[in-house]
Order: sequence, then C-alpha cells, then structure tokens
Amino acid sequence: MKKLMIILTLFVSLAAFKRDTDTRTITGKVTSADDGLPVIAATVIVDGTKIGSQTDVNGKYTINVPTSAATLSFAYIGYKTQQVAIGNRKEINVKLESSSRQLSEVVVTGYQAKRKKEVLGSVAVVNADKAYTQLQGRVAGVTVQGNPGAVNNMAIRGNAAGYYAYNSVAPAPIADNESYKGMAENKFTNSVNEPLSTFSVDVDAASYSNVRRFINGGQMPPEDAVRVEEMINYFKYDLAGPKDNEPVAIHTELSSAPWNPKHRLLRIGLKAKTIATNNLPASNLVFLIDVSGSMSDVNKLPLVQSSLKMLVDQLRPQDKVALVVYAGAAGVVLPSTGGDKKETIKNAIDNLQAGGSTAGGAGIKLAYKIASENLMKKGNNRIILATDGDFNVGASSDEAMEKLIEKERESGISLSVLGFGMGNYKDSKMEALADKGNGNYAYIDNATEAHKTLVSEFGGTLFTVAKDVKLQIEFNPGKVQAYRLLGYENRVLDKEDFNDDKKDAGDMGSGHTVTAFYEIIPVGIKDSFAASVDPLKYQKIEQVKADLNPSAEMMTIKFRYKEPTSSASKLSQAVVYDKPVEFKQTSTDFKFASAVAEVGMLLRNSKFKQKASFDHAIATAREGKGTDNEGYRAEFIRLAESAKSLSKSNAIAKVDDGEEE
Repeated sequence: MKKLMIILTLFVSLAAFKRDTDTRTITGKVTSADDGLPVIAATVIVDGTKIGSQTDVNGKYTINVPTSAATLSFAYIGYKTQQVAIGNRKEINVKLESSSRQLSEVVVTGYQAKRKKEVLGSVAVVNADKAYTQLQGRVAGVTVQGNPGAVNNMAIRGNAAGYYAYNSVAPAPIADNESYKGMAENKFTNSVNEPLSTFSVDVDAASYSNVRRFINGGQMPPEDAVRVEEMINYFKYDLAGPKDNEPVAIHTELSSAPWNPKHRLLRIGLKAKTIATNNLPASNLVFLIDVSGSMSDVNKLPLVQSSLKMLVDQLRPQDKVALVVYAGAAGVVLPSTGGDKKETIKNAIDNLQAGGSTAGGAGIKLAYKIASENLMKKGNNRIILATDGDFNVGASSDEAMEKLIEKERESGISLSVLGFGMGNYKDSKMEALADKGNGNYAYIDNATEAHKTLVSEFGGTLFTVAKDVKLQIEFNPGKVQAYRLLGYENRVLDKEDFNDDKKDAGDMGSGHTVTAFYEIIPVGIKDSFAASVDPLKYQKIEQVKADLNPSAEMMTIKFRYKEPTSSASKLSQAVVYDKPVEFKQTSTDFKFASAVAEVGMLLRNSKFKQKASFDHAIATAREGKGTDNEGYRAEFIRLAESAKSLSKSNAIAKVDDGEEE
C-alpha cells in the first residue's frame, strides 16, 4: 500500500510538472492605434515570468508561452502598456494607444565620471532588472545600470519614440572622442559659369544607421555625421534593371522641390543588374577583425561575432574564408577555409577575445597578404574589416592608411568596412578606408542591421557588377539658372576626372540602387540663392546669354562605368526635358526619397533647407511609404517623429570637454 501511494504521488507530481513545462505558440501583430503603423521592437512579456519576445520590422511577434499562462503584456515607450488575456487564442493582435507623457518629461544621463553635465529637464536612471516595469512615458536617452542583459538576455535601449529589448547594448550619450570629417555643403552653382557637375556614385549607407543610433539614444546627431546621400541610399527603390546585358540602368524624374515649389527637384536613379546568388562568382574573403581592448564592449566584438556568423551562413562550398585579427599585433586565426566548413569558421569566430592596443596597419597588411595568397582571378576577392576605427599603433594616420589601401587595391582585392560601437567611434577614418579600398561602408548597431547588410543585401554588399561609376550632368543655361547637388560632398570630382579612366570612383554591387537629387532654380526665378556678381571687364555676359541653346532640353546626364574585370570605361547618357510633373503625381519612391533628403537637411541644419520642416517631411514620407514589406520606411517615419520631438526639446545632456564637476 505504501509503495502504491509513492507511485501515485510521483504520478501526480510528474503530471503537474508536465502542465508547467508544456508550452504553446502565440503569434500576432502590434500596431499603433493612432496611425495603424507597425510598432517595431515592442516588448511582449508573459506576466509573472521572464519569458519575453519582441516585434520585428513588420510589428509581428512569436512567443512560446506555458499552457498555464493567463496574460500577455505589450509595452513600448510612448504607448500605454496593455495586458491581454490569452485564453485559448493562438493569435493576439494589439493596437497600442499613445501615452500622454511627452519626450521632454524624462531625461536619462550618466556617461563619464568627472565630467560636468548640463542637464535641462528632469533626470532618471534605469536599472535593467526593473526596466520593464519602471520605463513609462517617452525617454530622451537611457543609461542602463547593472547587467545590460538582465531582462531575458536582452539589453534595454533608449529610444526617443520608445524603448525596446534588443540583442545589443544600451546606447550611451555621445562621447567627446568620436570623429567625423567636416564638410561644407554643396552650394547653388551658376550654370552659365559652370554648366558641368561631376561626381562619383555612393552606395554606402553607414550614415543613416549611425544617425538612427543617435536619435534612438535621445540625441540629435552631430551635423557632420549626416551625409544626405547615404541616408537616401539606405533604402531600396523600385527601379527597372538594365537591358541588353548592360550592368546599370539610368532613370530620371522631375518635379517641384517640396521645400520650395518655385524650384525644380530632379531625381537621378541608377539600378545595377541583379545576379542570382547561385550564379555569383566564387568568393575569396578575409575577415579582418579588430580585437583590441576598445572592442570589448558588448555592442562591439560580440556583435561582430554574431554578424559575421550570419554572413558565414550565406557562403557556398566554392567560397573561402580566412580569419585575421589584430590588437597589439596581427595574426592569422583561421587559414582560408571552404564555405561548407561552417562549424569550423563559426568556432574560430566564437573563440575571439578583445584585449591590447590596436595595430590596424599591420592587420590590414596581413589581410592583403592572405587574400593575395588565395586570389581567385575570376572571383570576388575582398577583405571585410570589422572595427570601431580606433587605430593607434603603426600606420594610424588617415593619410598613411589611405596610401596603404590605394597601393593594395591594385591587386584586385577590395576592402569593405563594417563599423561597430560608440563613444570612440571613428567614422571619418572608416569611410576613407572603404572609399580608397573600392568597397562599401556600413555601420552596424544591432542584429537587425547586420541581417540587412549581410543577409538581405548579401549580393550588393559583396559582389561588384560595375566599378568606377561616375556621373556628369551638363545643364542648359537657357533653362537652368542655378543648380545644387544634395549630398555627395565628398564624392565631387573635377570635370576632367569624368573621362579619366585612371580616376577612382564608386562601385555598384548586384541589385544596388543609387539615387541623387539636384535642386534647380529655373531661368526667370528671382532667388537669393542665385547670387549675382559685378559685370566682367574682359568677357561680355550678354553675348554668352545670346548664344544660349533655346532647346527644350534641360540637361544631359552622362555616366561612365567599367565592367568588373575591365580597365576601360563605357559611356551612356540620357536627356532630361523641362517637363516637370506635379509633386502629387510623382512616384512613391520620389516622394519618400525627397522626404529623407528633407530630414537630412534639417538634421544638418542646412542653410538651404528653406521651408523644410519635420511635419512636412513626415507627411511626405507617409505618402511615399508604399508597400514597405521590410518595414524600413515605417521605421524612418518613426525616426523622423523622434527627431522632431528632440528638435523641440532642450532636455538633452551635454558634455563639457575636460571640465570636472
């Protein structure tokens, strides 16, 4: 009888244990009750547990909940937390209502010890273990104390539009030793005196994700961190690909400038041909990883490791990868290994640890040596540098590093740069390295951005289909009084460079799109930007004007490019007539890209922003949102809303260099 009771007791205990461990899957979507847009990275928590999930870029989530669970909580800063009974449902969709609290009500500071902070507004500090329950209302910036992975192994991020759990580290306020290359904006140019405008394409998108990092951290970005063309080209646009086996197609669209209807806005769009992954040439890759002490933060080397493992998953058996690291010295961690040896490659990546100084020059030299030893003559030979850019040993100056890269690129090996981290981030150095190395430059601040760069845009990131792509626009002074190129300040070329095949320019990868905007002042429009000068003594302007072409052509666009294995360029051209369409009739891509440009000018505090405003840009972006399958445009709209709030709020912590409290 006693044995029977023991057996029954065990049976009941096992049954109870089974009930507690049984789970079921709940899916759903979280949207804003205000506008119906998806709420990206909202937290979904099983009440009474540490079980949680978050929404993706489409606002969708999946969570495994115990069968005994009764309630789910949905939270996002700026919205009221909502509890929903689970019942027997397998799908739970939620519409979150906005909170009445404003961004300026909560400011979180706390960056460096012994620094004087100027704080305008109230201050709060959040402990990660209590973050889910304490964070209510809008937050301008969040400093997380304690274990950054305290809640379900996710860090809490501050977001001007909300807070969320993420596979990343909580962003800190700006450090005073981040570096950005200063640049003067392109001005309006008189088309009689200078009818030619020449520049190199730029497919980089690092500026946008870096700007997003600042705004999500509750701060407006430094003006020099904002490169308008990189913000525009972060997004994909629906352009037809080239025909007749050409590598690049050109498209144009002309309308009024949304920030000054008296002006014209011309969009030039380039689309590179898309090559299926299976048809791409074999790759000889060298991962060059900074493992110096500055990379020890969780949003640096650990994020590098997870990012590169995503790339490894895309490799084919014919691809090869070597692993080179540098700190106080450089060394080979993994010799060139076939892409089918994924476990071997991932194990080598997982075993990396940070420590020491930063011998960046030695690392790059070694990486080129390894890449040369395994060179694929008809393949894709590329070094992928992952770093925060803080070189301090060996060839560390920008000039020395650029000369090193320029010399080595002649071997046919490209250099792409993946930037990580914050605080000591050296944007200026990394952009220069990628530019000189015929590669692209991306800033990766979280796992989602890593997936976009290294998985979704795998072909465009790694495989060049057209190199040294240049554009030269000849404006007809009979139609164009003055013009201004938006962005591309560090890509402007001399007019003679266009026909010089030895002059390096930007490359386009498989499926890449490039957009460039020109703002145009038509002839006859009185405008302070179309500045006049005193009459010339030795040249009669009246005679020049009399000789102007009366053609209806507004401009001719010429672009040159080379096949990936060719040293001789090809020329194509397109003519644009002075036949603008009403802005309301433009494509969704035109509207959205112009909205991104407008926000970029506002973030740069451009003297050419004219009547630009966040409200106008947000409204235009909504009109140009389109299908937005990946949710990036919806994310931009929320980012613009956050920037608008930050621009009105003085509740931002500032750091005074070198002054103690």
